[in-house]
Amino acid sequence: MKTSTLLIVNSSPRSGSVSRRLTSHVAEQWKQRNPDGRIIERDLIAEIPAFVSENWIQASYTPEAERTTEQKQALAQSDALIAELMAADVIVIGAPMHNFSISAPLKAWIDQIVRAGKTFSYGESGPKGLIPSEKRVLVIVSRGGTYGEGSPADFQVPYLRHMLGFVGLNNLSVVDADQQAYGAEAAQKSVDKAMQKLSQQAEQCDQPLAVSA
Repeated sequence: MKTSTLLIVNSSPRSGSVSRRLTSHVAEQWKQRNPDGRIIERDLIAEIPAFVSENWIQASYTPEAERTTEQKQALAQSDALIAELMAADVIVIGAPMHNFSISAPLKAWIDQIVRAGKTFSYGESGPKGLIPSEKRVLVIVSRGGTYGEGSPADFQVPYLRHMLGFVGLNNLSVVDADQQAYGAEAAQKSVDKAMQKLSQQAEQCDQPLAVSA
């Protein structure tokens, strides 16, 4: 029987941030339900992904068998990050809002994992995600204000939904901890509510996903 794998991606620059507390909560709950499971922790602050460079672009569009040693090195981090995604059954992303969008390290991570021929391709019907769609994705967003569905000031959740779906990760749920700038009581109430939702999501992550043929 295959051992279940959880990938935790943290992107907050603060060690005790709300998003890190919530991803840790998910990891603890998941480990209780999957004592033999494997947890991969990817801290995008401890090791900030490199920005896409000209060498990276040239290497990614060079056939693998023809890549030079330098080109292979340029793609080494991208290969490792994509391998983590491919290995995971459940992916949890901690995403604090920065200036109405995602943090710079998380954007750099996305640029490294969105790669033609590896995680997406183009055909006659348009783009196709190459990461298996049965993987479950849980995005935890922490924000100072309040952002309802479709808020014109939210460039965070729509972007994450689009980019993760672009590579095939469409089985995605979002849990938010809003109102973190509204005072201690409102902030904690939002965190408590998020933890309740995450506990419910943890149960769903253990249930088989029905995938249509």
